[in-house]
Parts: sequence; C-alpha cells; structure tokens
Amino acid sequence: MNVTILNIGDELLIGQVVNTNAAKMSQMLTQAGMAVKGVYTIGDLSEDIGNYLRHCLSVSDVVLMTGGLGPTKDDITKKTLCEFFGSELYENEEALENVRRIVASHGRELTEINRLQAWVPRCCTMINNVLGTAPCMWFETDDCPSKVVVSLPGVPFEMENLMQTEVVPRLREHFAVGAIVNKNLLLHGIGESFLSDLIEPWELALPENIRLAYLPQPGLMKLRLTARGDDSARLQHQIDEAVAGLYPIAGQYIMGEDAESLPELVARTMVASGRTLATAESCTGGNIAAKLTALPGASAYFRGGVVAYSNEVKESELGVRHETLVRHGAVSEETVREMVTGARERLGADYAVATTGVAGPSGGTPEKPVGTVWIAVASADGVSTELLHLTGRRAQIVERTCNAVFAALLRVVRPQ
Repeated sequence: MNVTILNIGDELLIGQVVNTNAAKMSQMLTQAGMAVKGVYTIGDLSEDIGNYLRHCLSVSDVVLMTGGLGPTKDDITKKTLCEFFGSELYENEEALENVRRIVASHGRELTEINRLQAWVPRCCTMINNVLGTAPCMWFETDDCPSKVVVSLPGVPFEMENLMQTEVVPRLREHFAVGAIVNKNLLLHGIGESFLSDLIEPWELALPENIRLAYLPQPGLMKLRLTARGDDSARLQHQIDEAVAGLYPIAGQYIMGEDAESLPELVARTMVASGRTLATAESCTGGNIAAKLTALPGASAYFRGGVVAYSNEVKESELGVRHETLVRHGAVSEETVREMVTGARERLGADYAVATTGVAGPSGGTPEKPVGTVWIAVASADGVSTELLHLTGRRAQIVERTCNAVFAALLRVVRPQ
C-alpha cells in the first residue's frame, strides 16, 4: 500500500514555517507498515491543489493532505475538494458541536467565521478533530473505491493526534495492512562506511523480508531493521535472531536498542540505576543538560549543570585551580578533570560529565585547532577522559561532542 503526502500552504514554500508535518507523517506511516511514495509541498492555489491531487492519486493508493482548512479566505482546500469530487459544502452538526466546544473552552462566543469550520463536503466522511476546530475529512473516489484521500488540519499537534487515533487505524483496517516489526539500534564510535564493511556478511544473510537502513547522525549511527509479513510473532522472532547475530560482530559499538537518541538511552539507564548526574559544560554551552532535561522524568536523576564558558566561572563555580588554567589552558585534560570532579562534588551527584574545547569557527591554534575537545566522566571509581579531534562546522562539533559524552557516560555506568 502506497501513500503520498501533500502539504499545502504558502508559508511552507517561503520558509516562514518549517514543514515538520511531512517528517512526522512519514514516520508514523512507515511504522504502521505503509510505504510513503512521495511528499509534495505546494501553495494555496486551487489549480495546483487539484493538479497535484490528480497526480498523487495516479501513483499511490492514499493521498494525505494537510493545511488550508481554516475559516479565512486563503484556506481553500475544502472548496477545491468539493470541485474535485463534484460535491457541495454543508454544515455538519457534529462538526459544529465540536467547534462550539472548542470556542467555549477558550471563553469566547461562537461567531459566523467560527461556524464556517463546520462546513464540509457532503461526499466526505467527517472525522472530528477533538483538539481543534478544523475537521478531518475522508474521501473515497467513485471511479476507484480502493483510492482514499484524507484532508487533515495543518496544525502539527492536531494532525499528529488525528493520525494516531483515527487516520492510521482506519487506513490499516481499510487496506488490511500486513504486520510490521521495527528494531532500532544506536551505535557510536564507527562511521557508516566502516560499519557497512564490518557487517556486510551479516547484512547479506538477512531474510528477504527484512530491510536494513543506515541512518547516520553527527557522531552517531542508527540502524533500523524492518520486517514485513503476515505473522507478528514470526517477524519478531526473525528480528530477535538477526539482532543476536549482530552483537558478536559489532557489539562493542552498540549503545542500546529501541531508542531514538543517546539522551533517551542515558535517561533510561540513569533511572534504572537509581543514580544521579551533573554536568559541567564549556564548548557545548549547556546542550548536554538541555538534551537531558528535554525528556520527561529528568528530575529523577539530573542534579543540575554549570555552563562554565569563562575561566573565571571554571574557577569560582567548579573549583578549577588558577594555576591549572595558566599552565595547561582551558582546553586540556587537566582542566576537564578538575571541571568534572568539581561538578560531581559540588552538585552532589553520583556521576558527572564535562566538556571543554574549541568549537570554532575561530579560536583555534596550531597546537589546539578547531575541533579539539576534551571530555570527561567522573564517578566514585575515578575520572576517565578522552581527547576528540572533530571536524565540521560549529553546530556539528557541538553535536558530535554531546554524543561522545553520552556514549562515554553509558560505558561507565554500564560497563561491558
């Protein structure tokens, strides 16, 4: 079963709004076992909507549309869909009641503009949007009943809720989508080409119904195995066998399974261990702490962090000795050792991590060029340090440093 995504809105074309809907919808559809045939972003022009809709229906079984469903003049999707399907708009009572509820929850009176949201094409199946006033609409074409068009609101959280609770379940039932099992593996310390060479025999031996995807990120590699078939239990057994066969080959690089990021693995590991963590950051500027506290439940293990960008703060807040900075400099093993020790002691944590380096684009020297970074992990058993020589722009260096720190911490908290 193939799906095409059609995101509508001038604001998307000019870059005023980032089209996050495309990525989220593709992710949800793939996880549900549906193949995304293509993604199109177009403006608020009725002619374009009709032309692209015809094209999408010619190459896929389902077209999912977002945007253009508000009560203002530039929101033309409903009118265009009426013309496309030879229908007319009418006021749907169920949709109107939903609009009343949403408007009342904001302490406002229902206006004629608000009522326009309840008008939908007579030929569609209206699906209530419990988080907003713009309804979701399901169409089945007369000339080819197996084809489906679904129009969703463009507001991301409204779209995501409708996709999860209504659209994906209805599509799976309508098209009798087969079983699918996904497995994510996070690896650190090896590049894509080296990993590909290392696991090539294992990859070639995978069953035909299992696909392997390499998803590289700065300083991180994600492997995704996808098994498709009719029997979920059998697919899960196949995935488990494949993963078990990978560990003897690349186990030293595998940081964990079934997580989207290393911060997620760190959070899971810290909560399970019942231990606490503190951070001391210079070149990463608080990014490590931000990534951890962005996840729910961080208060269970995260004690706090210090962004010690200047030498004065390194000394006053983390206890780095003045003579250490004078003799060895801020970017040195000696300094990062004292930073991580100070963070652990002063913030009262079981573990601490620290970073100091030259993220660029300026500030490098022949002895310490841009990309020179020291990281450290402290525990009751001592301090471990690592010197990184990173490449890329400033943002990439910071991201690679963060991932290196998370990986180093995981290796200390749960040694192989």
